[in-house]
Amino acid sequence: MTNTAPLGGLTILELGHSVAGPYAGLILAELGARVIKVENPTTGDYARGWGPPFLEDDATAFHALNRGKESVTLDFSDPAQLALLRRLIAQADAVIQNLRPGLLAKFGIDVVQLRAEHPDLIWCDIGAFGKSGPLAGKPGYDPLAQASSGIMSITGEADRPPVRVGVSLVDMGSGMWTVIGLLSALVERQKSGQGAHVATSLFETGLAWMTIPLAAHAVSGEVRKPHGSGLAEIVPYQAFEAADGHVMIAAGNDRLFARLCAAIPGLTGLGKDERFRQNRGRVTLRDELIPQIAAAIRPLRMAEVGALLDAVQVPNCPLLRIDQVWTHPQTKAVGILTQGGDHRWVGLPFSIDDHRPSSGGAAPRLGAQDQAIRQEFQ
Repeated sequence: MTNTAPLGGLTILELGHSVAGPYAGLILAELGARVIKVENPTTGDYARGWGPPFLEDDATAFHALNRGKESVTLDFSDPAQLALLRRLIAQADAVIQNLRPGLLAKFGIDVVQLRAEHPDLIWCDIGAFGKSGPLAGKPGYDPLAQASSGIMSITGEADRPPVRVGVSLVDMGSGMWTVIGLLSALVERQKSGQGAHVATSLFETGLAWMTIPLAAHAVSGEVRKPHGSGLAEIVPYQAFEAADGHVMIAAGNDRLFARLCAAIPGLTGLGKDERFRQNRGRVTLRDELIPQIAAAIRPLRMAEVGALLDAVQVPNCPLLRIDQVWTHPQTKAVGILTQGGDHRWVGLPFSIDDHRPSSGGAAPRLGAQDQAIRQEFQ
């Protein structure tokens, strides 16, 4: 495949705001789909105000999530504009929506009826807590899903207050699951001609990220606790403080642990200790083992640690700040920073035949395509 816009020709209607819906729309736009973003004419997408920093009138968060889309503003309480919304839905290949529960129903937009009228329509719902259950009617945001799915309970350090993962992991994951479901439905539609109702939620996405900890609880009854930068199942697998910063070390098997001990001055004895030879022993004796490794690494500089471990092929890397990530030669080498308008943004994390899909477009001003879309879909 040499086409870096494999979804060219598809029209996606995004009734989305904040992160989850817009991220799904961004992925599809980068893959070449036409994404028409429907916004409230008064406020627009809430993310437009999520700053500083701002780029022109909109927050950089909005620009990062909405490149390559078109924006049309619609007041659903206006019958004529609601009728335009229905025409947009009728002519779209798929609809993505993450509006608050019950809002579309308030204006007579019902997915069952729409699918009966348009059997090939793919409708994608991104909810908060799912379609049924005691929390189904609650509104939801990423931190609520991180809290209720258990993610926050295993994030941070033991005996410290709960910590949220520093990015909107659940929101963006929900957008990804939506795209996976939508593309699966597109494949099926090519065979059967029938559309589908794709549904996910922030809560379900959070539970999916918790697959391994929940499985451990189901088998053993264990209730995981946070391990800072470490991991419950593997030791040593965490960040260690060096003289000039932190180094992440991932000795993911017994052979790598032995190499680590041979490479770092002062750890030879640990490598010969039979109690630590296997990972299960290292996990059990974590509180005894980790301080000894930390003490050996602390006097060394990050570059020294990296060189010693690279020489014996133990996975490691320095812990980088955002500014260092942006300018790192590896970031440049993989080419993930793509041009959108007059600025560079983080693109999709994959390539097709050595080309990274990208719309190359900028985020739209609020209602930028109002006139053009009203004329096209009149």
